[in-house]
Amino acid sequence: MRSDNKLRRSVLLRSGAAALLVAGIGAGVASAAQTVTLTETGSTLLYPLFNIWVPHFEKAHPGIRVTTQGTGSGTGIAQAIKGLVQIGASDAYMSNGQLKQNPGILNIPLAISAQSINYNIPGLNGHHLVFSGPVLADIYSGKITNWDSPAIAKLNPGVKLPNHKIIPVHRTDGSGDTFIFSQYLSFSTPEWNSKVGYGTSISWPAVQGGLGAQGNPGMVEALKGNKFSIAYVGVSFTKQIDAAKLGTAKLVNRAGKALLPTASTISAAAAALGDKTPADERISLVFAPGANSYPIINYEYAIVNKKQPNKATADAVKALLTWASNEGNSEQYLKQVHFKALPKKIRELSAKQIAQIGS
Repeated sequence: MRSDNKLRRSVLLRSGAAALLVAGIGAGVASAAQTVTLTETGSTLLYPLFNIWVPHFEKAHPGIRVTTQGTGSGTGIAQAIKGLVQIGASDAYMSNGQLKQNPGILNIPLAISAQSINYNIPGLNGHHLVFSGPVLADIYSGKITNWDSPAIAKLNPGVKLPNHKIIPVHRTDGSGDTFIFSQYLSFSTPEWNSKVGYGTSISWPAVQGGLGAQGNPGMVEALKGNKFSIAYVGVSFTKQIDAAKLGTAKLVNRAGKALLPTASTISAAAAALGDKTPADERISLVFAPGANSYPIINYEYAIVNKKQPNKATADAVKALLTWASNEGNSEQYLKQVHFKALPKKIRELSAKQIAQIGS
């Protein structure tokens, strides 16, 4: 009898060990006894999507925990380079100079996003005013100061524009939104390009009455709190813009057509330049050719060091980026922030970059 009990206990122990082994393999990167924590910080445009992604990713990968912060793309790039975080989220790719100084850093697209130009003009927020790159450049350089300026009126025939000073709002933090907005101004307006240029941080011309704000939440609050203001805001904040009943502009693209940021116009712009994406995936999608191309779109990047401190962290980073650029690119997630999925070719390029991550 005692012998049968010993045999039964032995079988149970072996079965339990096998079950634990299978469970450990199924968990993927980390075992139940080891949890890997990853930190993501940076883009306030990408931040809402990461917050949607993380619970679903963690459910599929119980051995990995992810913390997120919206600190601005400049901070995301800087902290990823310094090794303070595993993933720096950015609307901007790293410059040639940054990459030369930090050759071990990867720029990996996770999704496609866009930027809207928004305003708070009493009586006109329900009307889609039209702006061009040169007109916006003149507003942000202080050459156009009033809403009823002839240059604005020319783009908006029949609209009764107010005789009131314009309050231009810009980002004060290092920002990918500033990067792509100033690219639109630079690519469409030679004078802005030669005098100001583009970057995550630029020397904004002094404009009387102009305001600075931090992050996309700060831009929305500045618009809400200041009548007759104008600002650039990432499309992941469309819900907040609509809730505040603020105006959204049509922007003149390279073909001279005024368009809103919609699923079709964002996709058209991405398709126009997507095939030109290089192996390192650093490319501007701003001011793309094509009649139906919305002019301010971009890849949303994960800025990541190829060399992670240990294998468990490297595997966890690879798991997160692989999931984000595949399962995370499904419509159920992206539609909540008005993003678009990466084309198959770009996902393949991203996969090759992700494969370079190790310890």
